[in-house]
This record gives sequence, structure tokens and C-alpha cells, in this order.
Amino acid sequence: FGWGTFPRLGVAGGAVAVVAYYAVGSVALFAYLRSGRNVVRLSFHDVRFRWPLFGDILRVGAIAALITVQTNLTIVITTALVGRFGPAAIAGYGTGARLEYLLIPLVFGLGSPLVAMVGTNLGAGERDRAVRAAWIGAAIAAGLTETIGLWAAAAPHAWLSLFDTDPDMLDAGSRYLHAVGPFYGLFGLGMALYFASQGAARLLWPLLANLARLAIAAGGGWLALRWSGDLFSVFLALSAALTAFGLINAAAVARGAWFGHVGGPPTRTARSDRR
Repeated sequence: FGWGTFPRLGVAGGAVAVVAYYAVGSVALFAYLRSGRNVVRLSFHDVRFRWPLFGDILRVGAIAALITVQTNLTIVITTALVGRFGPAAIAGYGTGARLEYLLIPLVFGLGSPLVAMVGTNLGAGERDRAVRAAWIGAAIAAGLTETIGLWAAAAPHAWLSLFDTDPDMLDAGSRYLHAVGPFYGLFGLGMALYFASQGAARLLWPLLANLARLAIAAGGGWLALRWSGDLFSVFLALSAALTAFGLINAAAVARGAWFGHVGGPPTRTARSDRR
């Protein structure tokens, strides 16, 4: 919008704001970590590559990065499918989907401590406490996201009209929130258990769950276009995808995936417990 001597940047201003925010935030956090006021002080003394540490980090981080790529690919493919119905449909879907994106940092606020709690308890051999912490965090996340989803489905214009009042956009966005909003609780459940699985260093099932979400959203959306040609049917495919994501993650944790009972070799903690 411009301010004083700063020119109006238009749409590009959003990109500038994001880059500036992360640049300033990174400098501030770096300074804080170096200040000594943090519990752990960042130091460059005797810095050298330790390949075993790289392996431990990438064993979780690389898969987590791939899951993020899958999530964004799901959005890209869905946007292409919705684009068949015109610009207003894209605008409505995009505006509605932003609410789904906002759920991620909300669940991350719960998922971040879950990583530490699950990892600490498993490291101490407290399996039951680790699983209990994961389920409690997942239940809270599911409750919060389901509340938001039901509100959005019941009153979609309350969210959509914050961005535009075009009737066609509001109609498309409302249809999206009516179809997908009631399943946000399962999305929150799956996301929280995904974060908890990071603490357990067991990401095979979250990866498969997100792959199932991608396949159902893309394949189901394409079939909906072929069979019905109806936008709401495409959105129903998205709701089925979120359902699969949440239920697969929940079933894996419930059946003992962290301890080698569901696919893959046992974890290091599980092997040491047996010894």
C-alpha cells in the first residue's frame, strides 16, 4: 500500500514482507542464541562435521522434508483440478484452503513439545508415557481443529468475506468449507501424531499416510471431474484424503508402529529394551 517514502509494491509486497520477516527474525534468533541468555549457547568453537550426527538428523529431517513436498504437491494438483471451473473457483478454493494452512502452525504449537516429550520418554524407556503424551496432544489438536472446521462449515462467509465479496468466489469457497471443514479434526489428529512420530524417529507411516492423501486427492479429484464434472465432488475427494491421512497415522500409532510392530525394523529403543 505504500507508506511515506516507500512506494506501493502491490502483490509483490507480500513476498517482500515474508522475506524481510524471516531475515530479521533469523538475525534476532541468532543473536539471542549467541547472547548466553538461552539455555544452550551457540558456539563455533571446535566446529567440525560429524557425519553420524548428520545421519541422525537426516533420518528424520529428510523424510519430514519429503512429507512437506507431498503436502504442497497436493495443493498444486488440487488447484489445477479446481482451475477447470474458472478463476472464481480457484479464488474460492484458495481462500478456503488458507484456513487449512493456518491450522498447521496451530498444531505445530502442540506438535513441537510432543517431539521433545515423546523422544525424551522413549529415550528413558518410558514407552507408555510417550504414547500417552502423543494421544493427549493429538486429542487436543483434533478438538481445536475440528472446532474451527465446524465453525467454517457452518458460517463459511465469516472467513471468506474477509478477503472478497464476489458471489462466485463465495459460492466456491463455501462449497469447499462445507465439504472439507468437518474433517479438519482428522487433519489435526494426523498432524499431531506426525509430529509425535518425529520424536520417535519413526516416519514411515506418516510418509505413507501423506502419500495416500496425495493419491486420493489427485486421483479422486480427477475421477470426480470425469464422472460428475461437479466442483463439490472434487472437494469431497479432498475430505476423503484428509480422512485417510488422519486415520492411517492414528492406526499406525495405535498398533505399535513406533516399536516395530507395524512395518519396518524395530527402533533402537525397542531393541535396547529387549536386551
